[in-house]
Amino acid sequence: MTENLNTDKKSVGAKEVKRALDTGKAKTVYIAEDAEEKVVGNIIKSCNEGQIPIIYVENMKKLGEVCKIDINAAVAVLLK
Repeated sequence: MTENLNTDKKSVGAKEVKRALDTGKAKTVYIAEDAEEKVVGNIIKSCNEGQIPIIYVENMKKLGEVCKIDINAAVAVLLK
């Protein structure tokens, strides 16, 4: 399912994901299983309230690689 992140229509990072959720632009949210609860807790809550699908990725390193960035990523969002 992470192959969908191989597009330009994505954002990476908690602030960007929150912005996409708040503006109704989020299609699917990807969360690293080893991400800290304080980083992703509100994002998970917003996804559940807005019925946005969440896909869990093995770890932050893997999510960063899938997003084609040189650092670890806790969350990413596929945009509409």
